[in-house]
Amino acid sequence: MSDTHSWFAHPSAIVDEGCSIAPGVKIWHFSHIMPGCVIGEGCNIGQNVVVSPKVVLGKNVRVQNNVSIYEGVICEDDVFLGPSMVFTNVINPRSAVSRKHEYQQTLVRRGASIGANATIVCGNEIGEYAFIGAGAVVTKPVPPFALVVGNPARHIGWMSERGHRLHFDAEGHATCPESGASYELKDRQVKKIS
Repeated sequence: MSDTHSWFAHPSAIVDEGCSIAPGVKIWHFSHIMPGCVIGEGCNIGQNVVVSPKVVLGKNVRVQNNVSIYEGVICEDDVFLGPSMVFTNVINPRSAVSRKHEYQQTLVRRGASIGANATIVCGNEIGEYAFIGAGAVVTKPVPPFALVVGNPARHIGWMSERGHRLHFDAEGHATCPESGASYELKDRQVKKIS
């Protein structure tokens, strides 16, 4: 299915009726877009991706191959979802017990990046521009600009909007080496100040 005037879907992709797809979206091989989901302008959906009902993807979200985005997930603009990363939507799944009424929301804030093979346990918020390392298992909320790695994920530093490690001086100031933007660390929170 393809509409060359607004968005593209590879012929092997399945796009169900009742989903909202904005202009400039690209949906690649063997992906399934389910009814009731919303995909924002300019998103790129890689191969073998499932976007479940009620999922919301903001503008310019990059979904790499082999990602399943389950009901309850909301990704704001400019989010990166690495290859084979995993979302969950139930804390205690059992095959014989229906828990569809217990789906928990996972909110991924603007500009966050989630590395390859990472797992995000449902009900946690990933802060804006946070960086989840490859293979990390996130079991609690992640602050804005935080760098977390490991299983369970632990906070080891801070990242700039451009994805560079920030090194704070004694006064709590750091500069992104790529953009030159300034950041402040105060009370274990980082904010961009210029």
